[in-house]
Order: sequence, then C-alpha cells, then structure tokens
Amino acid sequence: MNGVVVAGAGPAGLAAALALARAGIRVTVLERENELPRRPRACTFHPATLDLLDELGVASRLVAAGRVVDRVQWRDRSGMVLAEMGMNRLDGLTRHPFRMHLDQASLTALLLEALNACPEAEVRFGAHVDGVAEGGTGVRVRVGHTWTLGRYLIAADGAQSTVRGALGLPLPRSAHQAQALRVFVDSPLDRMLPSLAPLTHVRDLQQSCTLFGLPDHWRIIFKIPCDAHEPLSPSNLSLLVRRALPGLGGPIRITGADRFWLSRGVLSSYRCGRVLFVGDAAHLTSTVGGLNMNAGIHDAVELAGVITAVIGGQAPAAALEAWAWRRRSVVLQRVLPPREARRMGVREHDSARLDAATAGLRAIAGDPDATRAYLAQASLLDTVPHTASWAASRAVPNPVGRS
Repeated sequence: MNGVVVAGAGPAGLAAALALARAGIRVTVLERENELPRRPRACTFHPATLDLLDELGVASRLVAAGRVVDRVQWRDRSGMVLAEMGMNRLDGLTRHPFRMHLDQASLTALLLEALNACPEAEVRFGAHVDGVAEGGTGVRVRVGHTWTLGRYLIAADGAQSTVRGALGLPLPRSAHQAQALRVFVDSPLDRMLPSLAPLTHVRDLQQSCTLFGLPDHWRIIFKIPCDAHEPLSPSNLSLLVRRALPGLGGPIRITGADRFWLSRGVLSSYRCGRVLFVGDAAHLTSTVGGLNMNAGIHDAVELAGVITAVIGGQAPAAALEAWAWRRRSVVLQRVLPPREARRMGVREHDSARLDAATAGLRAIAGDPDATRAYLAQASLLDTVPHTASWAASRAVPNPVGRS
C-alpha cells in the first residue's frame, strides 16, 4: 500500500513514475494503449524541462537526438527580421541555455527504457482504468476485474482522463475562435530562407505562422478559422505555405498535415483526496511551443518529490495540497497570460497593436537584461519546480505563486 499508481504513460506520467522509482518508491503505470503513442505531438522542450530531465538521467540522449534552438526570431512575410534573441542570454540560469525540438514520442521512449531498468517499477500496457475507489489509507484502481492498490494515484491520462471521469470531476473549457493547422514539410527551409532560425514567428495581419525546425523536418503552425473546411490537399497546403512565406524558392515537399481544436481549461483543484492530477488531465492551454507538455512534466516531477517526502515522513500530507495550489497557480498566473499577450495585434487584425508589439520586441531584443528576463519567462525558468527534499515548512501555499 506504500506504492503509487500512475494512470497514463505519456511524458508527465512516465516522468512522475521514473522520479518515484529512482527515489525507491514502488510504482505501477497503467496505460490504456497497447504501446506508447507514436503520432506527432508536442515537439518543444524548454530549458527548465531539460534541467529536470537531466536529473532523471535522460536529457543528454534527448538533446543528442534533437535539434538545438540557439535563437528565437520574429520576421514578417517579406523576410525582414523584426527581432531576434539569442538563447545564450540564459547562461547561468540553467544548465541548458537553449530550447530543443524533438517529438515527445522520443522522450517517452527514453523514459520508458529508464523505467524498465528500475526494479521498483512496473508498466502495464492495455490497462484501461475503469474505476477508482479511495479508502482510509490508500486508493484502489480497477482495470477490468482486477484492482490495483496504492497509497496515491497520479492521474496523467490526458485530456480525456478516465480517472477524472470516474471521480465525476468536470474540466471547464473555453474554446478559442480559431483552430490550429499543423503542416509537416520535408524541405530545408533554413536553406531556402536566408538566416531563418529554428524557431521563427512570422507576424503578419494577413497570414501569420510559427516555424519549428526539427532534426529531419519542419513543422509550420497556422491559426485558421473554426469554420475552415478546405481539404488538406498538397496543393492547398503548398499555396498556404507560399502565402505565408513568399520568399521561398524551390519546391516545397509537404508530407502531411492535421487540424486540431484550440481550447483552454484548468481543473478547480489538482487534488481529490489521494488522487493527484498532472499534465493534460489537469490543464489544457493549446499554446504554441509545447508549454502544456512542459508544464505537465514540471507538475509530475515536483509531485513525485512531494509524495516521496510524505511517504518517507519528511513532509506532512498537507504538502500535497500546497503542491496542488502552487502548480495550478503556475498555469493561471504564469503560463496562460503571457501566451495570450504574445499574439497581440495579430489575433485582433489590428495593425497599430501589431506595430506596438513589434516595437516592444525590438526594444527587448536590444537590451541584454530585458532579453534575459523575457527568455527566462518564455522558457518557464520563473516557474521551475522545487525538486529538493521537502521540509514541513513548505507545506503552506506560496503567496507569490512561484512553483
């Protein structure tokens, strides 16, 4: 009964499980699918996340497989660079002063490999959670006709969380007035567009987009109207890409595309008795740049440290409530507001606001201290989790909202 059950083998669930197992806590992971999902998902890992993954022993291999992003760029459709910031301004704040682009499936594969080497861990695939029942000293999780027991249950089972459903907990959501179109391009865009950075935001009232350079392809994210139903044919997609990037020369090889709805929602509490929620099961932000995944990993690693301290007697059970309050505050106060503000002018099709936002970016890029502060916030370094051993004094909520 001193073990922990984790529902979901995504980045957050496996990170929590590995952190617990490394601390000597028995952990059982229940994953509804028969194998790790391989479909393209988030692809951005921020410096604060890489620091945490380094503590789990997987960061170096992840970085070796990915594409290092050493600068962030803003440009207009004509190709003019409006502003650029070097990630090296974060030197001294992090062991990884860069972003890294690689699909999250590469991370889950590394986490699973590390977890399989831990004798304290068990991973069960094809294990769909059908029910949850809490007792006085633990929680029971039903998979089919079998019950798995644990002292705590970490719900990391995604936006359609069955754990959340079993407990009758709603996740209120508000939809954006647009959907995202993600286009996969197998062309060397950084050779076709001079000085293109591996992370580039094209800001234009007519057609904005964000470009992500990965090791073997590029992803271009567009915001499109909710009622857009044009077929995702190569010709339509090629026309869209060329409209956003008219300076492209040579053929554009489009290998695929998908559309998904944008929404945001945050659970009223990340804790329900002995059940703790992390990642997409706790919050949805639909922000470009993988912030929801990164914040979910932070939720999970910090929670694993708190649970370890509670089980070991170094922290009271009230530390779990403090964790739940703190991590929710991070999303509400530090993740959502900055992300909403960064599309000012573009979202409203307001040229004056776009010009003002661009001037603001130029001013920041021209000031080393302002650049450092901007990139630290954009990289989640101002919400870095506490992963050190927990003292009883940390069981009270932090009034300033730091995670």
